[in-house]
Amino acid sequence: MVQIDIRKMRTEHKSPIQYFMEGSEGEVNMNELIGRSVSISFEGVVHCVVCGRKIKKTFAQGSCYDCFRNAPENAECIIRPELCLAHEGKGRDPEWEMLHHNRPHFVYLALSSAVKVGVTRDDQIPTRWIDQGASEGLILARCPNRFNAGELEVYLKDSFTDRTNWQRMLKNQVADSSLAQVKKELIPELPERFSVWVSDDSESTVLEYPVTEYPDKVKSQKLDKAPLIQGVLAGIKGQYLIFDDGRVMNMRAHSGYQIHLDY
Repeated sequence: MVQIDIRKMRTEHKSPIQYFMEGSEGEVNMNELIGRSVSISFEGVVHCVVCGRKIKKTFAQGSCYDCFRNAPENAECIIRPELCLAHEGKGRDPEWEMLHHNRPHFVYLALSSAVKVGVTRDDQIPTRWIDQGASEGLILARCPNRFNAGELEVYLKDSFTDRTNWQRMLKNQVADSSLAQVKKELIPELPERFSVWVSDDSESTVLEYPVTEYPDKVKSQKLDKAPLIQGVLAGIKGQYLIFDDGRVMNMRAHSGYQIHLDY
């Protein structure tokens, strides 16, 4: 049995993608548990992922209320990049903002149940696509900072979704689209202020997940309501554990939860 303070699973882009969780006795290779019976038990202990304080309720994937309101990791521009002020030397924590947001950002296309548009830092590809459970990803533009990337994303939202349908993603319902073709057709339509940032990338990155069988129906499990989750692990996609009976657990949504993993 291993004690784990849940964080977003670390990944390695291989075929298939490798997943890891940090436990009390070192990293656990989650791929090695696929096909085996596992038990996840929760006894009510939760710590803020920012300040470490013991809490009863989490906000924004693992934060206490104070860190949700004040920490730069939870600034509004995390969700809405077009509101970022790092390039002006402003923000909840200007030094943190300068380090993380006043740097090159990518606007990308990702393929799941639909073609999705998104924004991420220049060092987060392909991790960002993996975390979302995308089947493919392709960089559209390389922007000077988060604000500029957010501007382009807002422009593209009239044509593309910026959200992942997690149920369809976990059932492996993938849109029949070519990201390269979508990008090729999109470039001539971009205003000049955006087209100057378009990247030369023309070949999408294909992502293969360690899943033995995708479910026809999915049912989300939450530790607050079901503190003991047992079953055969059928696979992992995005940041979800998939059990062989269609139950799924979003590990990222449980950030800060202390669990015991038995296998």
